[in-house]
Amino acid sequence: MSVSLNKFISDTGLCSRREADRWIEAGRVRMNGAQAQKGMRVTPDDEVIVDGRMLTKKSKAKRVYMALHKPAGVTCTTDQRDPSNIIDYLDYPKRIFPIGRLDKASTGLLLLTNDGDIVNDILRVEKGKEKEYIVSVDRPVTKDFMAAMAGGLPILGTVTRQCEVEKVSKYVFRIVLTQGLNRQIRRMCEHLGYKVKSLHRVRIMHIEIGDLKPGKWRHLTQRELRTLLPTSR
Repeated sequence: MSVSLNKFISDTGLCSRREADRWIEAGRVRMNGAQAQKGMRVTPDDEVIVDGRMLTKKSKAKRVYMALHKPAGVTCTTDQRDPSNIIDYLDYPKRIFPIGRLDKASTGLLLLTNDGDIVNDILRVEKGKEKEYIVSVDRPVTKDFMAAMAGGLPILGTVTRQCEVEKVSKYVFRIVLTQGLNRQIRRMCEHLGYKVKSLHRVRIMHIEIGDLKPGKWRHLTQRELRTLLPTSR
């Protein structure tokens, strides 16, 4: 019996399938002594090495599902060559990785897990999973600004999906996205001549940051997990 290479790597708890594909493309993975390629399949007799370390497929470890209040200055990467990486910051005893990203300067809710099977389902754009942010900018939030943000803007060679935007105060607005383009909110604001001063995520789907303090984390509740995980689990 064989499994896809990215799933094999993900099942060790090292990273998500998406991240495993990036590692394969970057040449960090070798299989049976040769450079690995995306799409390869792994059997029990195969040898897989990542960054010089051999991986073994053990029975699946107990799954971890965590909510973190990410502070500014922490980078959502598992690459420990980056001194600001989130793995060293958390120093959690099991291998875990972030589901999606918040850029280094941004704060707020970040989900982490060692379950690579759920990552793509949460991040897939067509699933329309909501993410809510509170954003402060350097200019007054106007009706025209909100209408433009909500209606869709041309960035990164595409047009952003229509979204929900609400004014909170003179320089602060709330936005709910169902897609996750690279630095999307910052790029949308820049397109309209605004500069983001702070960006804070308060919700991912049904999971809210609540009163979780910066730098602190908690395990997801059973109620949160029942909605997050497929019913087959």
